[in-house]
Amino acid sequence: MLHYDYVNITSIASMFIPEQSIIAVGPVIIEDNKILLNREFDKDGLEKKQFMIPGGKINDYSLPLEDTCRREVMEELGLEIEILSPLDTIMIPHPKTNGVILLVHYLAKRLNEVEPGERTIEWDWFGIDALPDNVADNVRTVVETYKKHNQ
Repeated sequence: MLHYDYVNITSIASMFIPEQSIIAVGPVIIEDNKILLNREFDKDGLEKKQFMIPGGKINDYSLPLEDTCRREVMEELGLEIEILSPLDTIMIPHPKTNGVILLVHYLAKRLNEVEPGERTIEWDWFGIDALPDNVADNVRTVVETYKKHNQ
């Protein structure tokens, strides 16, 4: 897993990204030292085992990344959010292709209560120092970045 300080990756467009790669975005919502995570069914109806930051891949590259971030969290958890700042960008190998997955995370504030979407299996607030065992690796990385800059 490669980890980029957001300051050093200001232009994703100027990076070489291999074919069959994905750019995905997600809001990191932390309140009272707890992070909002969810598990959901994938597009094929299979249950994802890991808790993840809500978010998803970019479908329309003509729109700002923040727009996809807002759309995805609305679809998954019914949340309107305010994006506060870029938080962390992580690049990992794509498990099914020779490409990569570029994960762009934004620190965000929720503006309403959670209303889970139809693909959401479960959601919860987890202490940033007590994450569940079945959490996606990028969650741990992003939480460490958050703690480094906010505590």
